[in-house]
Amino acid sequence: MADPSTYRPAPGTIPDAPGVYRFHDANGRVIYVGKAKSLRSRLSSYFADLAGLHPRTRQMVTTATGVQWTVVGTEVEALQLEYSWIKEYDPKFNVRYRDDKSYPVLAVTLHEEYPRLHVYRGPRKRGVRYFGPYAHAWAIRETLDLLLRVFPARTCSAGVFKRHSQIGRPCLLGYIGKCSAPCVGRVNADEHRQIVEDFCDFLAGQTDQLMRKLDKQMQEASAELEFERAARLRDDLEALRRAMEKQAVVLGDGTDADVVAFAEDELAAAVQVFHIRGGRVRGQRGWVIDKVEETDTAALTSQFLTQFYGEQAALADQADAGGSPVPREVLVPEMPEDSETIAGWLGELRGSRVNLRVPQRGDKRALMETVERNAKEAFQQYKLRRAGDLTARSAALQELQDALALDTAPLRIECIDVSHVQGSDVVASLVVFEDGVPRKSEYRRFEVREGAEGGDVGSIDEVVRRRFARYLSETAKDTAPGMPESAAPESEVASAVDPETGRPKKFAYPPNLLVIDGGGPQANAAADALTEMGITDVAVIGLAKRLEEVWLPADPEPVILPRTSEALYLLQRVRDEAHRFAINYHRTKRGKRMKSSALDSVPGLGETRRAALLKHFGSVKKLRQASVEDIEAVPGIGRSTAEAVHAALAGGTAGQRGEHSE
Repeated sequence: MADPSTYRPAPGTIPDAPGVYRFHDANGRVIYVGKAKSLRSRLSSYFADLAGLHPRTRQMVTTATGVQWTVVGTEVEALQLEYSWIKEYDPKFNVRYRDDKSYPVLAVTLHEEYPRLHVYRGPRKRGVRYFGPYAHAWAIRETLDLLLRVFPARTCSAGVFKRHSQIGRPCLLGYIGKCSAPCVGRVNADEHRQIVEDFCDFLAGQTDQLMRKLDKQMQEASAELEFERAARLRDDLEALRRAMEKQAVVLGDGTDADVVAFAEDELAAAVQVFHIRGGRVRGQRGWVIDKVEETDTAALTSQFLTQFYGEQAALADQADAGGSPVPREVLVPEMPEDSETIAGWLGELRGSRVNLRVPQRGDKRALMETVERNAKEAFQQYKLRRAGDLTARSAALQELQDALALDTAPLRIECIDVSHVQGSDVVASLVVFEDGVPRKSEYRRFEVREGAEGGDVGSIDEVVRRRFARYLSETAKDTAPGMPESAAPESEVASAVDPETGRPKKFAYPPNLLVIDGGGPQANAAADALTEMGITDVAVIGLAKRLEEVWLPADPEPVILPRTSEALYLLQRVRDEAHRFAINYHRTKRGKRMKSSALDSVPGLGETRRAALLKHFGSVKKLRQASVEDIEAVPGIGRSTAEAVHAALAGGTAGQRGEHSE
């Protein structure tokens, strides 16, 4: 635990000007980023009496070993720089409002020749238009099912679309009128795209125009005595009305607005956002975050608006999506101190003026109260669900520190697992847990090379050496030629951050605890490798599966943790995650090798023609069933090559049957 007084800037050295500051740990990793109107006033507050600081602030300043700052000209520049640094460094003590997989959206793949409508979760992609987010995936499917009657666009996957194109028959949706069946040519690409564009216009709020158009077509069909067509249009209108009823009108003036509300206590806060487009609720989302320092609602509002709309604007740019993610109006519970600065920045993102205000009366105030009730309900559910988990994680880390006699709690745990089948396709995984939760962006996969000959022990030795060789190389200080390391400037920190890109290096941070999936021999191999590399500040243990024993290097007897121990449960989760990650990589690697292995022995059949065969037939199984004439029909395949392929696959089939018969 660091003493903040050891790195406190000298009095008078901190400028009394707006700027952005960042705290870093002993490895140079940025752990917190903040902005201030006055850097001198803001930073001085961190070096007050520790007992008077917020618990998370106290943990941050005692984890940090230094602080740096950048002076800027205006508060808008500070706002932009703070957002950029938080996004770049991903500091663990900063609040991050990220979209996650719990928020499904309706995606329209406009970049494809025949666009597809489908439920989607995950990062935004270029050329795809998104609607939502929705609270539940079933809400999307229910709305989509109603609208497909009016907009019969494709919803099937690429594989299903291709299969029905080959067999010349549409799927069930094509037969019941909920797909225009472009796979069999009932509509061409332009006609299908027009259907999709009408669908997008409807979801974007252009409902009145479409309703009037359908009503006019229905009246014309009735006048021309085309009663079946008129009845179909009548049913389409009814389907649209039912879909619109599911999105209740909350603002009669057709306002485009986002409504933000918070529920909070001293340690955490919940935020809820309702997206109102055309006066209707088009989406809802929420987050619960741990407070890093003592923060009021106005400050939370400032943090949220900066991160949320900055992230949404970046996603829109990456996906090349039409329109702006920033609405014309943002309704908040309290105005932040820098409200004019934030409103100006939001206006730049939108390209026009954005109105930031607190609703006082009328429909907008009633809507704000509804969003606040949702935030309070979400916060209550979070506390009931997560209180035990937060307590358990803290208890688990403390138990591990006590049971393993560690100097500090293992805030960063890494685990290595090896996967193979009888010594073939040997791979390994490395997973990372920070504060008891997985940090998937730092997971790594290894293809084991020379170490595979030594079994699991040799594989562990190789992976540990490769992982920590990168650590040693990436944290070496950059000093001038001939200059001793001790002569480097005190402000220069071990190079855990790439000096050219400013981003953290991949293997720049060591774990407090390295867990090896295995017993004593595996733990000894990892510890010996670290000792030979001169690394003595990383604790190593092995976790044996059979009895869940914890093995310390060179100890003849294992440490037995109680079955009800939170520490054992955490170690099991870390080990199981490493096992899952390794198994997935091994299956992928083995599958790629086996996919084309049946064709590898065919003389004269190179990679290009192997790919052409697999693309034409779809799989080795179907290729095995093909005749010589069928194979010869593939472009680039001659008679002699077709015969060789047929013979090789026929021999493989016979061999496989023989193995099974034994």
